[in-house]
Amino acid sequence: MPEITANTIRVMIVDDHDMVRRGLAVILRINSDMILVGEASTGQEAVMLCASARPDVILMDLVMPEMDGITATRMIRERYPEIQVIALTSFQERQLVQDVLKAGAVSYLLKNVSAEDLAEAIRAARGGLSTLAPEAIQALIRPTDQNACPAYDLTTREHEVLALLVQGLNNPEIAERLVISRSTAKAHVSNILAKLNVTNRAEAISLALQRDLVT
Repeated sequence: MPEITANTIRVMIVDDHDMVRRGLAVILRINSDMILVGEASTGQEAVMLCASARPDVILMDLVMPEMDGITATRMIRERYPEIQVIALTSFQERQLVQDVLKAGAVSYLLKNVSAEDLAEAIRAARGGLSTLAPEAIQALIRPTDQNACPAYDLTTREHEVLALLVQGLNNPEIAERLVISRSTAKAHVSNILAKLNVTNRAEAISLALQRDLVT
């Protein structure tokens, strides 16, 4: 068993297919900064296991018996807000993407993601940064109706910050790019989340892409 340090990323795998869990476990083993701390085959098992496994990041399937991944994600994020959830699924339907991001998932990836890209997404998630599969982005920006876009009243600077969020930058990187203090960057991000009526960066990115709020 690899040594666990303060930098080790504790990962839980949640999927009802044993072979999928085995494959993901192999990916974790080849990354020295990650360790598998738990496996679950249903959302209900995942929620119960969080207390003892204490994962930093969960790889969450969405379609499972007893309790689906969206419900499990919502419950886990409510009880353990420090745990980041990556939705890892075979499906790219718009509603699934929207629902799991709204439930609190930080990222949305398809199961055909490369081992290298998955590892990078896990590292990013541990830091609260979103990774969205290109197919998920396309699902989000595909128009579904002709309703008028609501006015979010973002300032010019907030539009700039939102554009950098969509690019995946964190607060220190936004501050550096815009030559502002980190506290100012954090305040802008908080204002954006409030004005868009979302709870996290992933939801903000999703909404920005859906509503064409950034160029």
